[in-house]
Amino acid sequence: MPSDRREVINFARKLSLFSEQWQPKVVAELNDYQFKIVKIEGDFVWHDHPETDEAFIVLDGQLRIDFRDRSVVLGPGEMFVVPKGTEHKPFAEKEVRMLLIEPRGTLNTGNESGERTAENDIWI
Repeated sequence: MPSDRREVINFARKLSLFSEQWQPKVVAELNDYQFKIVKIEGDFVWHDHPETDEAFIVLDGQLRIDFRDRSVVLGPGEMFVVPKGTEHKPFAEKEVRMLLIEPRGTLNTGNESGERTAENDIWI
């Protein structure tokens, strides 16, 4: 259920409410965009989002995003936008806590499906 828009959203408090990884939780919406917090560790799947860019903002830990021709590494307080249609694969050696910004309805695995595909539109 969407939170009260007048509520201050504290990422640390919201992150303390769940332990599962690779399961993004919606904390707010802005027009058609959702702000999702997520915990990840290990390797994800190669995927892309043909219709939208995807923003990764690291709150805690170190995230590597692999592309077919290079990688970028993000630390706390850093952000990277993956352009739409760009195949990528997030990786975290140790747990990373981050914020994702993407249009409502965007599946975490893009057009790929499998065990890492999370249920969409889960509010916390």
